[in-house]
Amino acid sequence: MAGLCSTLATAHAQEIAPYGALPSKAQLAWQDMEYYMFIHLGPNTFTDNEWGHGDEDPKVFNPSQLDARQWARTAKLAGMKAIIITAKHHDGFCLWPSKYSTHTVRESAWKNGKGDVLKELSVACKEYGLKFGVYLSPWDRNHPAYGTPEYNQVFSNTLNEVLSSYGPVFEQWFDGANGEGPNGKKPVYDWDLFHNTVYKNQPNAIIFSDVGPGCRWVGNEDGIAGTTNWATLNVAGFTPGKGAPAQSVLNEGNMNGEKWIPAECDVSIRPGWFYSASTNYKVKSVQHLLDIYYGSVGRNSNMLLNVPVDRRGLIYSTDSIRLMEFRRFREATFKNNLALKAKVTATVTRKNNTKVNVRNLIDGNNKTYWATPDNELKGSIRLTFAAPVVFNRVVLQEYIALGQRVKSFSVEALIDGAFKEIATATTIGHKRILSFPDVTTTQVRINILDALACPVISEVQLYKAPGLLAVPVISRDKQGNVSITCSSHDPELHYTLDGTEPKFTSPKYTGPFPLPDGGIVKAKAFLDKGKQASAMITTIFDIAPAKWKVTHTDGHAKGFDGEKAIDGDPETFWNSSVKPDTAKYPHEIQVDLSDVLTLTGFTYTPRHLVTQSGAIYKYAFYVSADGKHWGDPVAQGDFANIANNPVTQTVRFNNPAKGRFIRLVAVAPANEKEQWASVAELGVLTK
Repeated sequence: MAGLCSTLATAHAQEIAPYGALPSKAQLAWQDMEYYMFIHLGPNTFTDNEWGHGDEDPKVFNPSQLDARQWARTAKLAGMKAIIITAKHHDGFCLWPSKYSTHTVRESAWKNGKGDVLKELSVACKEYGLKFGVYLSPWDRNHPAYGTPEYNQVFSNTLNEVLSSYGPVFEQWFDGANGEGPNGKKPVYDWDLFHNTVYKNQPNAIIFSDVGPGCRWVGNEDGIAGTTNWATLNVAGFTPGKGAPAQSVLNEGNMNGEKWIPAECDVSIRPGWFYSASTNYKVKSVQHLLDIYYGSVGRNSNMLLNVPVDRRGLIYSTDSIRLMEFRRFREATFKNNLALKAKVTATVTRKNNTKVNVRNLIDGNNKTYWATPDNELKGSIRLTFAAPVVFNRVVLQEYIALGQRVKSFSVEALIDGAFKEIATATTIGHKRILSFPDVTTTQVRINILDALACPVISEVQLYKAPGLLAVPVISRDKQGNVSITCSSHDPELHYTLDGTEPKFTSPKYTGPFPLPDGGIVKAKAFLDKGKQASAMITTIFDIAPAKWKVTHTDGHAKGFDGEKAIDGDPETFWNSSVKPDTAKYPHEIQVDLSDVLTLTGFTYTPRHLVTQSGAIYKYAFYVSADGKHWGDPVAQGDFANIANNPVTQTVRFNNPAKGRFIRLVAVAPANEKEQWASVAELGVLTK
């Protein structure tokens, strides 16, 4: 009996008890993917809309050179692991010939109605070794059954059709959008039915939504997770869409949350989700993509980067080139793991467990690990080098199969004979990447400062990332003076105004210059007499608001008067009154342009906040000769998806409008809880 007790005690000592909610096998494989492609394609590609209304003529969809192999080849060369495509967006248009809809590729001009985008892409993904995923929006602005009790079964049938027809699906992407259909009604989605339909066909699929159950939305469309990010989430009582947890909670998760639902960071390589020729010069820079990578993959999340297909049915050259540049820089950064040269030790290591070894921390395998004893929630790992090393990146990984545990940690380096702190952070999870200026040392110490249970760490890595010349920033003030700045150390800035790409021989920027009537400004930063150059930045300006005056607003919050909406500074804003008796839609702002102009459109820049922004959803825009007689609006509609993607909105008029006064009426808010309106910048188009 005593021998049996001894054997049991030894066996118990060898085991590390799992802690909290745990990932499934499919979720573990999903988190190892880290980075993959989103593709938005549909009628919106051809109408320049973000959200279609479902009444588009399906024949507008005609990507006559569509090549899914080009998409897959590009994703593979970019280092991505999968492609998720918008099989059905809110407009209800299906990229396959669905028998449950009359708004599909079958009714389009593409391939005379004989095409199937999902078939072509699933085959291409298989050819290039990529996983295949689908987005199907439950919102359908075309289907006549939408808003009725029977619609849930219609959508379930649609899901079943897709998920049973194109081979393995690694991720089923849902959002919670629940707007009105063609009959003006909204349904109550049957999420249990939808999820059961997914799992019946694809039992290993990761289901994305605000509350999972496979992975969750990160709470913004900037691609950035919280600096604290738990893979666990409380979901009881919550639903996707308006019934979801607060966006701040989605961004950070819940410590000790009920379910393992890690974050996925969705973001577009362009300002919008669908292709628009007007954004060809607004493709994100390598530096911006790196910031997103560190803010997603480097914060315990996956990065889902949207690369919209153009009207030909191809990934546009600028996007493709940027993806390759981004891959090259990532590879240069993470090519040489300096920790492999180190001797690794720890202050305390769990005994009587053959799986636990401090050398596992530097073996490049996140399936092996080091751990402390059960009663030790702290511990230090030391890397000692025979000769000084220079590094500026630290990568840490937990062995998340046993749960996410670490609450906080610090990084120290031996400098001038003493350990100095160079970074601190909170959670680790699947992967944490910290960036800082170059550090030269012979010893690095990782201190686990607090944990929910004994820390179980799989990897400690050090890297020296190469320098990257920052892209310039072009801005213009109210008077029309253009400034060009750059965060890199002491670069030369060169620019052009004729639409050509700047060279080192182009005009050198020495200070603000006037451009009151607008134009195209292109700029680059240069170092070492032009041998090193940044990516090019392009900004298009229209007429400056130098002489404009606000003539009327529906009140304003203290310090946020109407002039802030036309001061050329998107960091300031007009905010309508927030008093309970006046903070109620509609709101409006009127502006005197001082001159009679022929206008072709207008721009609205919201505050760049996802919550508490006062973003306008539905609008009406008027032009007047005298500021008294307005007539009918020259444009009205909605700023689709502005609540989640608060970027500058550009509206082109159907016909030019001549006048001296403009009036923007905020008809409905993007967030029903925010009954005030705000405008960071209001502009007009004259070209």
